Amino acid sequence: MTDSKPSRLVAFEEKFDRVLEPLRNFTPTVWLFTAATAVGDFGMLWHIVGIVRAIADTSRVKQALILSAAMGIESLILNQGIKRLFKRARPTAKGDSRFKIRKPRTSSFPSGHASSAFFAAVVLSRWSSPRAVALWFTFAVIVATSRVVVRIHHATDVFTGALIGTAMGVLAQVALSLY
Repeated sequence: MTDSKPSRLVAFEEKFDRVLEPLRNFTPTVWLFTAATAVGDFGMLWHIVGIVRAIADTSRVKQALILSAAMGIESLILNQGIKRLFKRARPTAKGDSRFKIRKPRTSSFPSGHASSAFFAAVVLSRWSSPRAVALWFTFAVIVATSRVVVRIHHATDVFTGALIGTAMGVLAQVALSLY
């Protein structure tokens, strides 16, 4: 008897990849997902969001500093901790040739972009209006999806990264509420 789980997982990821293929041939989405992957590098989008919020309202400077520090901790836990436990190969070494992206240095599982995006969205939701919360999670979904579209992550890398980032964001929310 053979284990069918790996083949089901591969089949799911291949199907998900085929569903995304039209996005790889449409110029506006090529631009969108290339940009989303680039601004997701090192959590840059979220640091910029924190800075812009602080410039718009100086009472948010402390929030921007907390967000950046918390993102640094999230990145260390994910990239130097969790990712080192797994040695999953990426779907491609440099991504799909239709996209100009930075070549990653770590393993594929879980997605650091997805983790940091959902972590930041959860943390920012603590200080934001419902409309802004919807925007943060929209950005998070776009950044996370970009990693599968550009073929630098498997779908399950992104789903798992999003779950981990959300969980760490909730823990950060709890820690911030104690502060």
